[in-house]
Amino acid sequence: MSGIDAWHREIPPDWTVRPLRSVADYAVSNVDKILTDEELPVRLCNYTDVYNNEKIHLGMEFMAGTATKAEISKFRLLADDVVITKDSEAWDDIGIPALVTETADDFVCGYHLAMIRPNPEKLDGAFLFRCLQSKTLRIQLELSANGITRFGIPKNAIGSLALPVPPKPIQQAIARMLDRETAEIDVLIAGKQKLLDLMVEKRRAIIAEAVMRGLDLSAPLRPSGINWLGDIPKHWEIERSRWLFSERDQRSQTGEEEMLTVSHLTGVTPRSEKDVNMFEAESTAGYKLCFAGDLAINTLWAWMGAMGTARVDGIVSPAYNVYTPGPRLLPEYVDALVRIPVFAQEVTRYSKGVWSSRLRLYPEGFFETWWPVPPLDEQQQIVEHIGTETTKIDRLRTATENSIALLKERRAALIAAAVTGQLEIPEAA
Repeated sequence: MSGIDAWHREIPPDWTVRPLRSVADYAVSNVDKILTDEELPVRLCNYTDVYNNEKIHLGMEFMAGTATKAEISKFRLLADDVVITKDSEAWDDIGIPALVTETADDFVCGYHLAMIRPNPEKLDGAFLFRCLQSKTLRIQLELSANGITRFGIPKNAIGSLALPVPPKPIQQAIARMLDRETAEIDVLIAGKQKLLDLMVEKRRAIIAEAVMRGLDLSAPLRPSGINWLGDIPKHWEIERSRWLFSERDQRSQTGEEEMLTVSHLTGVTPRSEKDVNMFEAESTAGYKLCFAGDLAINTLWAWMGAMGTARVDGIVSPAYNVYTPGPRLLPEYVDALVRIPVFAQEVTRYSKGVWSSRLRLYPEGFFETWWPVPPLDEQQQIVEHIGTETTKIDRLRTATENSIALLKERRAALIAAAVTGQLEIPEAA
């Protein structure tokens, strides 16, 4: 018996292991239509509804669509149904379940999903939902998936899924227990996530206040005359970026330099540090050189804040723009300033494009922006202050993220142990 089937041997003696087809009906939906006058209007439960929610109820907002009477009859969702994600671009995003808790005449399972209807005499929907939440069981679906750029679960694999099937009163007791226990864990996770959100806001506020107001709160202020800056310390200067930066448009001869990426989340980082699959050109010869301290701007995503200064020498896409700060600006100060959201909003004013999501920041637009210019020694103090304060926040953030990960692991382990009979359920006894 393989490792993934080892749980079979551990189930209690009054439990059985049965294929899903013997305890439930299932169907793969093909309903995915925009609203027309030719068919009946319906509310479609779609992929994101299932992916983002454990319970599906009528209080949610659903996509409008149309379906024939036959499709509505076949794919109408009922309370106690379980819906799973059938296909996805990510292998481990398939088989994710959600439990349907309410029904309506026009409520239909949409495309990219499969609906499972338990036989009410043999299987409880809430218990099935928890079984499919367990990686121990869902991995059967993941391993059955086929595809290259998009993965899908074959219909017969759903029916062949091996399920633990205890007596129904025990199924219901397990489901009730898991509802209680996971709810308590979810409250803890939500509290910690709220703390993470507050840390993100505090981090942004610390940086924004430092680069726009300085560290001396008693310093007299004066109007900058620039909307996004407001009042600034009286001794600071204001300058257009055309007098602070020069454009660098040097090209790599070989393309062998370190490839750098420019993101609104992480600024400028080596591609080798990115844990993502990214398109790689056959040759990067002709890419733009970007040296440590240069400001690199992702032309297409500048409006989202995709810019920052490079920490190491490398190359960036020829579609990006690279600027070298002059002697009046420290690269670290530049990086801090361009990464605050209000600066991204400012450069949007100088970007060109018909659609907001297609705006591009070209050099002539960037050179129109106004910058605060503190004395160099004050810039250094600002940079050091930001480094000290954000390091404290980042340590707390890392600790909080680790505690959330542990809670999620505990939650997953609890579900897996309960649905495979490894926990004693007093209520069931």
